[in-house]
Amino acid sequence: MQKARQTTVRILFLALFTFLIALGKPQLWMIFFVLSLLGSFLLGRVYCGWFCPISTIMSAITAIKKKLHLKNSKVPKLLMKPWVRIASVGIFMALFVFTLISGRKLPVLAALLFVGAALTLFFAEELWHRYLCPYGLILSFPSAKASHAMTVDPLLCNNCGTCIRVCPAKAVVKKDRHEIITKDCLVCNECAASCKQEAIHFI
Repeated sequence: MQKARQTTVRILFLALFTFLIALGKPQLWMIFFVLSLLGSFLLGRVYCGWFCPISTIMSAITAIKKKLHLKNSKVPKLLMKPWVRIASVGIFMALFVFTLISGRKLPVLAALLFVGAALTLFFAEELWHRYLCPYGLILSFPSAKASHAMTVDPLLCNNCGTCIRVCPAKAVVKKDRHEIITKDCLVCNECAASCKQEAIHFI
């Protein structure tokens, strides 16, 4: 039921994003992103799992690839370097400031959606969520101390590892029991939906 509601919300916000792009007013989406950034202090990266149009498209591509039994290529080590993500944020911010100052309309947000979708055709979503997405890096800082987050109940977890396998951001790690790294978690609920022990909840 939760996943069905989430899917509906994601489709609606993808439609809104597409509508704003068609109107030539993608900057209005940034207002929503700033509000989500403020909300991440409370709810973590809920923007990524519920509202991000890039993530929605990528999830659809991943689902299609699974049905077709298509394997992902290995993520290049070069793209996993921290400076790559910092550079992606720098370029994103520079282009955004340029559009504000110059008044020129550059398709920055549409380009990000295209790049994210194109990469997912060949690689796992982890590449975008963990190493390239400028939104994700910006959101990870306030989300690290979010008041609410996806949490694994150690009393119910049996260490089956399903949550690690289904997490698109590889935000689940195994210690004594499986734990979720809040700053990397997309709040996409894939882990909770897949946990047969019902050990994972947003609290």
